[in-house]
Amino acid sequence: MTGIDSDDFPGGAPFTSGLSSDRGGKPVSTKQGFLARPEKARLERDPGMPASTWRLRSDAWEYLKYAIKRLVMSGGDFSMIAADGEVWRSLRSLKTIELYWGGFGQRYVEEIAELLSDGEFDKAHDMITKAVNRLRGTTVPDTIDEELTEEERAEQRDRQDPRPRFEVLIVDETTEGGRDELHSDLLRLRSPGDQFIYDYVIVPTADDAVVAALTNPNLLACVIRPGFTDRTREVLSRDLRNAVALAHEGTTSSPTGPMSPLNSVRRVLRLADTLAGLRPELDLYLMAGAHIESLAGALTHRFRRVFRREDQFELHLSLLRRVQHLWDTPFFAAIQEHARRPAGVFHALPVSRGGSVVGSKWISDFVDFYGLNLLLAETSATSGELDSLLAPVRTLKKAQSLAARAFGAKRTYFVTNGTSTANKIVHQAIVAPGEVVMVDRNCHKSHHHALMLTGARTAYLEAYPLNDFAFYGAVPLSRIKQLLLDYGAAGRLDEVRMITLTNCTFDGIVYDPERVMAECLAIKPDLVFLWDEAWFAFARFHPVTRKRTAMVAAERLDETLRTNSHDAAYREQRKRLFDPVTGEPAPDEVWLNETLLAPPDATIRVYATQSTHKTLTALRQGSMIHVYDQEFGSGAEEAFHEAYMTHTSTSPNYQILASLDLGRRQVEMEGFALVQKQLDLAVSLASAVARHPLLKKTFRVLTAKDLIPAEYRETTRSMPLRDGLATFWNAWTKDEFVVDPSRITVEITGTGVDGDTFKHEYLMDRYGIQVNKTSRNTVLFMTNIGTSRSAVAYLIEVLVKLAEKFTDPYKSNRSDASGEVADVMPSLPDFSAFAPEYAAEVPAEDPAAQLPDGDLRSAYYAGLRQSSVEYVLPHELRRRVEVGEAPVSAGFVTPYPPGFPVLVPGQVITAEVLDFMSALDTREIHGYEARLGYRVILPEVAGEAEAE
Repeated sequence: MTGIDSDDFPGGAPFTSGLSSDRGGKPVSTKQGFLARPEKARLERDPGMPASTWRLRSDAWEYLKYAIKRLVMSGGDFSMIAADGEVWRSLRSLKTIELYWGGFGQRYVEEIAELLSDGEFDKAHDMITKAVNRLRGTTVPDTIDEELTEEERAEQRDRQDPRPRFEVLIVDETTEGGRDELHSDLLRLRSPGDQFIYDYVIVPTADDAVVAALTNPNLLACVIRPGFTDRTREVLSRDLRNAVALAHEGTTSSPTGPMSPLNSVRRVLRLADTLAGLRPELDLYLMAGAHIESLAGALTHRFRRVFRREDQFELHLSLLRRVQHLWDTPFFAAIQEHARRPAGVFHALPVSRGGSVVGSKWISDFVDFYGLNLLLAETSATSGELDSLLAPVRTLKKAQSLAARAFGAKRTYFVTNGTSTANKIVHQAIVAPGEVVMVDRNCHKSHHHALMLTGARTAYLEAYPLNDFAFYGAVPLSRIKQLLLDYGAAGRLDEVRMITLTNCTFDGIVYDPERVMAECLAIKPDLVFLWDEAWFAFARFHPVTRKRTAMVAAERLDETLRTNSHDAAYREQRKRLFDPVTGEPAPDEVWLNETLLAPPDATIRVYATQSTHKTLTALRQGSMIHVYDQEFGSGAEEAFHEAYMTHTSTSPNYQILASLDLGRRQVEMEGFALVQKQLDLAVSLASAVARHPLLKKTFRVLTAKDLIPAEYRETTRSMPLRDGLATFWNAWTKDEFVVDPSRITVEITGTGVDGDTFKHEYLMDRYGIQVNKTSRNTVLFMTNIGTSRSAVAYLIEVLVKLAEKFTDPYKSNRSDASGEVADVMPSLPDFSAFAPEYAAEVPAEDPAAQLPDGDLRSAYYAGLRQSSVEYVLPHELRRRVEVGEAPVSAGFVTPYPPGFPVLVPGQVITAEVLDFMSALDTREIHGYEARLGYRVILPEVAGEAEAE
């Protein structure tokens, strides 16, 4: 269970203290108030309900089904069930959980407990089976009991309904009778023609509403009725109580005093703000009484609509209509319609409609494997409802607009040839030749190539190295600020155009984009930011991870800059940063040691590129560009469109576009559920490796303490999510860097083989385990929204088998492995420097003030002319370096792993670079040929470039 360790429970049992016990240690009968905690039990240590309930809920129902079925088959009596403490603990857990989920409710659990106490095990088992079938998604109809009332039969039919189902949160301190009336009204409102059905989740307090939003991913809307109270009466875990408190931070203070109309409105506004901050995808509705007209005008920006209590049917229609908007996939629907419609094909695509395939005897297996719909949907027509990607006006334009809504962008653009192309589009749209771009040196190679293509001057930023594991972390904010200050001191700050950073990195290091952008804008208010979020698209759909996405950061920063409190704080800070008499800026140390505030008139210009196909549902190469640019309507849009036209194919793959449309629908409808499950399974995997007696001898899960130096972390927990939602939330709010918990980096030094060998020869070849990345001594296991509990269990099983093999001297063949790990890991080399002929000019008055930017483009093209380069073998190159020469790289040299260019065109080759490359001993190095050696620019050519 997420956020729970065995020592959180007496005896280490996962459901311990869920139920109380009498003085003799026996479970208290339901007839004795078993589910109502006695006073003695309130003093016991009780974990309450964990923040992630999907697995606890499922496991508790499944265990009850197993235990009661066993009891029924054995003909047991109450003494048998009374002795099974796990049954009662599960019931206690479910009694709390079901308050926050639709479909059954607390009274359903209480009724099961009563039946068990009365020895009616068959009836209890039937009720439990219905709950399990609902959770499993089973739609096999149960027998309708004719002895039930019409309302009870209607509820039973409702539980069997196969239509897509969502849940609506109602916040109202109503009675049990009022809740029954609401559910009865809902059943009467249902129509067989409705595309969807929904359940109510009715909670009495603001705290309960926040708990429901944090734990129940099935919620798509919330109806707030004035009159609720603040504090919950449920027994919650300390972690969840802390998470509720964190959720309320930043909203208006809770009203005190009697339930006056003014206090009631403030309470409603506070809750609405809290829920919007947690789950912006939730539609908020207000169900008011008196003065509804004045409330509607005042609350429009918080609520989609305001209703009177008697307008139940209008609310019902609004809920269904809104979910229909989320469900809508305009481009996919157009593709479906195109495939169904007969057509004559007279364009350049023989495979269209299956024309060149269906009648062929030689490639009929194409259709057998992929299906006819793939071919029916193929066309090169870019008009009508299918639209044109380069100039969309109908379905594609609407699909991209819906994606912008889902991801919190002002504009979103689909890309069908990957985020590599998306990055090049943004670079070309923003940067002109000669402008400076500050970029993380170990970013994806597409950024290096984009900088070369645009002719920008490249100023590399150094991430902190993780030498023990042969990969980099992220770039500390202090280094970014220092470089901006250096450009300012040199009088060149106006040349700095854009900052490009990877959020999150391949290895899971995540920035705080809002803080980075705010502090950089404090130094240069018109900076543009490109956040490469190729591996972070999923983060938008979890209440905690969402905060560190570029689009949310841009929106929050935009809102902050427009507040009076920020304006006052900014003016006060500037008094400290500038001498009041001379106007001279304070020393760099002052700027570096202070959390800088962006000027209120700063321009927010933020772009994010995401590989939708990497972490969400989309076909390979399906990516998106998200835009939050306040200058987009005044010139920037035209430049973007030109760049988009430059790099986008005139024959885009319509299947990829349709998958992006569908992937957007999925995450709006169930993104929170999928991401919550993904993160929870990742924590389970990490915990299993860390605690298994055999696995922990051979493997080690790297945590925040391994991957982030202490100076960049305020919190001290090594795996925050494992410690609970509140700890996770706290770390992601305060720390400069955090680790994406969906990525599990495992150190494999104990196996005696290197990462590449472990990946290919053991994981993939022997067991079919596929992984993306390894380093010299680590393997990265990534969970995603498609990861299942079975897949995690299989991986653990495989790791146990491998651990047994590597620890058994009679079974292990490590001594024969070609990839045996060296005793000493190679140190990661910093970027040396651009050669003088491609570097920035050295200030005559201060040679030590050399700035790091260089001309990649000139060096790249110099390296392409065969008459200008030579190939030099490593030993000869080392000799030249030792005698004082400074060889210059003619191209990009990128070893896999670690997967970033160790050398770029125009870079001076140093002994540190050669040491790293010689020790790396990797199988795949782009830009280097072992037979010929390194490609080096001839000295005379470099000298000519310097003279120019």
